Amino acid sequence: MLKFILVATLVPLAELWILIEIGKVIGSVPTILLVLGTALLGALLLRSQGFYILREIRRELAQGLLPGEKLFDGLCVLIGGLLLVVPGLITDLGGFLLLIPYTRDLFKTLLRRYLRRAVDRGDFLIHRRW
Repeated sequence: MLKFILVATLVPLAELWILIEIGKVIGSVPTILLVLGTALLGALLLRSQGFYILREIRRELAQGLLPGEKLFDGLCVLIGGLLLVVPGLITDLGGFLLLIPYTRDLFKTLLRRYLRRAVDRGDFLIHRRW
């Protein structure tokens, strides 16, 4: 919980500091346009990747396969989209990295590792109903 509070406090402060510094160099209007431009580009990328993943999930289901890998892709795209909604360049960078398929693979590996450790520690329980 302490880690979450630190991140929730420090990331917005860092975002604000970076935007102020960029505003000093290029001006306030270009800085605002930069934030709006990255949000628009991110929304377009989110839309294209989201629809691609949805098509792939449907294709795998039609073949009788469980779309485990594509569900991880979908989760990364969802988190990436949420990060792009937050104004700031740090969160935009994280969001873009989650939306680009090649860098998304690194995050999927980290997410799998985190979930595996949580299950092993008993922090994350899986209940089956038969």
